Amino acid sequence: MDGGLRKLTAPFVAPGPSGVAIRTRLKQLTAADEEVLRRVGAHLGTLACRDLKTRCHDGPGHDVKAWAVRKRELTPLSSARWAGSITRATHEQWALARRCALAHLQNLEAGIRTLRHRLALPLGSKGSKRAPGGYRSRREWHAKARRLRVLEDRLARERAAWEAGTVHVVRGGKRLARMRHQLPAARLTEDQWRARWEAARWFLRADGESGKRYGNETIRISPDGQVSIRLPAPLAGLANAPHGRYVLTGRIRFAHRGPEWADRVAVNRAIAYRIHHDVQRGRWYVTASWQKPVTQTVPLAAVLVGGVIGVDMNADHLAAWRLDVHGNPTGSPRRFCYDLTGTTQHRDAQLRHALTRLLNWARACNVRAIAVEDLDFTAEKTREKHGGRRRFRRLVSGLPTGRLRARLTSMADQTGIVVVAVDPAYTSKWGAQHWQKPLTSSTRRTTRHDAASIAIGRRAQGYPLRRRTAPPRAHRSDVHRHRIVQAGGDVPGREGPRRRLPGPRTRSVPPDAERTRATRTPTTVRGVRGEREWVPDPFLLTD
Repeated sequence: MDGGLRKLTAPFVAPGPSGVAIRTRLKQLTAADEEVLRRVGAHLGTLACRDLKTRCHDGPGHDVKAWAVRKRELTPLSSARWAGSITRATHEQWALARRCALAHLQNLEAGIRTLRHRLALPLGSKGSKRAPGGYRSRREWHAKARRLRVLEDRLARERAAWEAGTVHVVRGGKRLARMRHQLPAARLTEDQWRARWEAARWFLRADGESGKRYGNETIRISPDGQVSIRLPAPLAGLANAPHGRYVLTGRIRFAHRGPEWADRVAVNRAIAYRIHHDVQRGRWYVTASWQKPVTQTVPLAAVLVGGVIGVDMNADHLAAWRLDVHGNPTGSPRRFCYDLTGTTQHRDAQLRHALTRLLNWARACNVRAIAVEDLDFTAEKTREKHGGRRRFRRLVSGLPTGRLRARLTSMADQTGIVVVAVDPAYTSKWGAQHWQKPLTSSTRRTTRHDAASIAIGRRAQGYPLRRRTAPPRAHRSDVHRHRIVQAGGDVPGREGPRRRLPGPRTRSVPPDAERTRATRTPTTVRGVRGEREWVPDPFLLTD
């Protein structure tokens, strides 16, 4: 765009989810059932640890032959299908650690570039919008120079580890492993931590296979909810059913997406299962997951027929406003609050509750599209760029950008609502400039976030963010046509601010006309002799 503004990307319809995961609780388990699950999970977890060590030792040179060797070594100690699930899970874990190492390298490189740029500037020099300025004092400059050397040494070590194919993986989680050294702060005893650690390292996950009975031969769940497990070869003596299987006492039922799961089980389509133990609550859960074809993307013009709801995401709430097909805000703004403090489960529940209320409101309004910003703060929350703005860094880091969009897309897929992603550039600034003041009244206070939601919705519809274009100065009446029209998509600079024109902004009404009319008093008084009265003519009343 002109005027030094960055180029905006076109809005697009976010693709639907490619997989489904549902969870339910394993109830009515006996002591024997729990003991079997513990022994199977511990045995397979030990095999998974050994296989992960082998996979990390192979490094980037791992190929299909090495994969086959790993699976062949695990088969006598478990089964062919258990070995396939273990090798696939360890390979995915190694690949995830590899991607995290690359992201850490890129973060270190970005921090070093920022430090070098700021150290080269004079002290106290101001920065621009896209580049930070110099440091404020000589003391801060010296501290950042020392940090630059630390980051350079760290980058050299990480780059050498990356080239050698070394990854750092902890089965059970690095956070839980470090908690062992902070038991008083975590309010845990050694036995409680040990129970969590062992449960986190168990392996009770089986991949599905189409064509097999009920879609999974290892962990099988029948349509009536009966759960049976194919025991590993060393634990075959614990079987209570033919073919080395163990049938659990209780039965399960999926409340969420239960009919969809039952349809896949009935036709023997692949379903993956995972059994895990919640040590804090003392409960067992089973998670079923399967892949689904990505929903065919609906054309953008088709989903915008009934209007759109623009949503502006903030640290503690979602600001939403409904727009009609012409881009005009209708009704009153809505706010869906959430609290992102506390545990991960609490934050996820708060987010799901806010999105549920948003989707219910959209369905009540018969709106098929929700517009959100395509946000990505990976390059905007570095310590080197915003080192002194701790509150801003904490605010940006707390925004659930990727999680909110993924969760909203998944939940909206079942309601028939489409998520439209738009470019987030200047939505808050231009929304406040063009919409906040006109929509503020004595009974409604429009916030900056509410105005940003209007800008997001209008950008999804393809309209400019400002309210209207200025009429021609030479034509103040309807000579040719109505002049208050929206700017077209090909008008250059339509997203920019209006050009400042010299002169008064009073149209044809004097600036003090309203005040003059309000204070002006009538010159005529009823009932005074000086006022002219109507008297009938007597000649008009005669015959």
